[in-house]
Amino acid sequence: MKINEAVSDIRNQNLVLPEFQREYVWSREQAKQLLVSLTRKYPVGGLLFWKTQEPPELKNVDTMPERLGTVQVILDGQQRLTTLYLLISGEIPPYYLSQDITNDIRDLFYNLSDGDFQYFQPVRMRDNPRWVRVVDCFRGDAVDVFRVAQETVGEDESAFQQAKLYELHLSKLRNIRDADLPVQIVPDEASLDDAIDVFDRLNSQGTQLTEAELALTHITGKWSQARRTLKARMDDLRQQRFEYDLTFMTRALVCTVTGHALFEHIHSAERVRLEDGWSKLSNILAYLTHVLPGRAYIHSTREMSSTNPLIPIVRFLTLHDCKFQSESSLRRALHWLYLALVHQRYTSQTNTRLEHDVTVVNREDAPWETLLNQIVDQRGRLEVLPDDFEGRGAAHPLYRMSLVLVKANRAVDWFNGLSLTSPVDDTFGIHSHHIFPQSELYKNGFSPDSHVDRKLVNAIANRAFLSGPTNLSIGSRIPEEYIPEVEERFPGSLESQFIPMDSELWKLERYRDFLRVRRELLATGVNQMLENLASEEGPSHSRPLSELIDMGEGMGLEFKSTLQWDVVAGRQNKGLRDAVLKTIVAFMNTEGGTLLIGVEDSGQVFGIERDLSLVGESQDRFLQQLNSLVVDRLGILYSPYVVSRIDSVDGKPVCVVDTSRSAEPAFMSGQRGREFYVRVGNTTRSLDAEETLSFIEQNSQ
Repeated sequence: MKINEAVSDIRNQNLVLPEFQREYVWSREQAKQLLVSLTRKYPVGGLLFWKTQEPPELKNVDTMPERLGTVQVILDGQQRLTTLYLLISGEIPPYYLSQDITNDIRDLFYNLSDGDFQYFQPVRMRDNPRWVRVVDCFRGDAVDVFRVAQETVGEDESAFQQAKLYELHLSKLRNIRDADLPVQIVPDEASLDDAIDVFDRLNSQGTQLTEAELALTHITGKWSQARRTLKARMDDLRQQRFEYDLTFMTRALVCTVTGHALFEHIHSAERVRLEDGWSKLSNILAYLTHVLPGRAYIHSTREMSSTNPLIPIVRFLTLHDCKFQSESSLRRALHWLYLALVHQRYTSQTNTRLEHDVTVVNREDAPWETLLNQIVDQRGRLEVLPDDFEGRGAAHPLYRMSLVLVKANRAVDWFNGLSLTSPVDDTFGIHSHHIFPQSELYKNGFSPDSHVDRKLVNAIANRAFLSGPTNLSIGSRIPEEYIPEVEERFPGSLESQFIPMDSELWKLERYRDFLRVRRELLATGVNQMLENLASEEGPSHSRPLSELIDMGEGMGLEFKSTLQWDVVAGRQNKGLRDAVLKTIVAFMNTEGGTLLIGVEDSGQVFGIERDLSLVGESQDRFLQQLNSLVVDRLGILYSPYVVSRIDSVDGKPVCVVDTSRSAEPAFMSGQRGREFYVRVGNTTRSLDAEETLSFIEQNSQ
């Protein structure tokens, strides 16, 4: 078939495109190289048509024109044919709408002097008449080679020779319309299933179609409206800030219908199963559009590093009437979702891991613990460590997790007080703000030419989340100038974004220290949020502290009057800190526990007012000091196991220190070197070297 005939048949709808075919996906470079090959008379591959009197559902065709005989359905070669139609006719083929052409190739230009093809380049082409649009080359006398020659060489004898050269190249381009493209035909007696089978076999031998595209082809072959239905739903969800691509939508449908994550399992599914599965999936997507913003503080797919972790959740909801049946189930699912995102569960071996996890969901009524164990096997831990933030920028999943964290912490904008918990219009959309301005850091010891320095300047720990106007209003002001204003205007707005409250850390020369402390605060915040979700009863110690104190000291509960205030001497005594740290280490080495600072052994509430007086009455500085002691004396790897907060009992502040069992034995740096402690009953006991070795061996089995 000559190219000119193919263009004419497409225009007259003698050549049509089935609905199960994907959209136009060729890049501009692929389109250009097709013309390069044709002008050089290189082979460009053949076409595959299916002649039939009963065509399947067709793209952009509701009813076929009245005609006798068969039509030819394009099974293979539509990318080439669409390219040629666009460039030769200058129009969009009738089987597509304008919005379907996301890569418009019609600004391709042709050089009459040397036959080169390039897309429009203003500086190079604007004043050079030798460059003409390819589309114009096929429009009768739209290109006048003699006029071009006169403009380029003047009206002398050489103009005629130049015009001949231009005409030679122009003819070479125009002659591609007479080039023959080999055509293979699937005969009329073939069924739709036969035609799709041929299409599948042909494309599976190469890399032209992805597994998702082949799966969608099979789906649309059975259920002709599938592609349109999925795309329409994608448009609806996009209006709600959830942008899913066809690969996700197809995999989610495969998972809903078949109970598998691998695309190939959908090939044999019948239409009734597909439509029933879509009905469930549509309800699930609508449900998640409310659950993710309302309970997970995820208001857009842009706030997720990947949509793949939603696939096991989709399968779980499919098996549970399209909703979470209990608060506990919802919390456990969100706990797993966050960790799957943070630890990048599906970054590699995507198909294998998704299939495994969906199988777990099929097998277990409450699969979340087993799924978490898969992350542990893959990453070695669940906890987020301060080091995980080091050198990480906005592209890392922890950046999005930090946004979720501050929204969950009820953060507000620093200058207008608007809540960041819910999305607002584009004017007040959430921006990523550099706490220490890039420009000031690059003026003070950091180089924009250094890869390491750029990572430090753009680190997650140097980011806060503010509305657009606030971000612009701060400009290049340094933290020690504007942060005090923020705290005065909206008290607590800094803590809600885990900003260190030590004003010394707001100075440019303390930037590295600021990053270190904020990494610790962010890691602690993420772990506390995850721990709360993992708890069946909600946040730890949801019962009043007074009831906890009434239980008395025990294996997992210890009281300390102060952190470092010597009650007898009436002054600071740093040596008292060791008693607190020994208890924390002992909890880490046994089964975890809670330490209450500000409560006497008898259970009498003493309060930590005197400890607070040593840090300028700042509760935040007290907690930072405690966290720094853990980092300095135990090691930064153990900081995530300690989560502290300040609560009130009888009007007196009490510090609650929740400690989890650590994955590795914990030692404290003391006067005798590395010291090891465990809990025995309601006491903390030191073990010597031999006892320590024996304890570790027994408890590592």
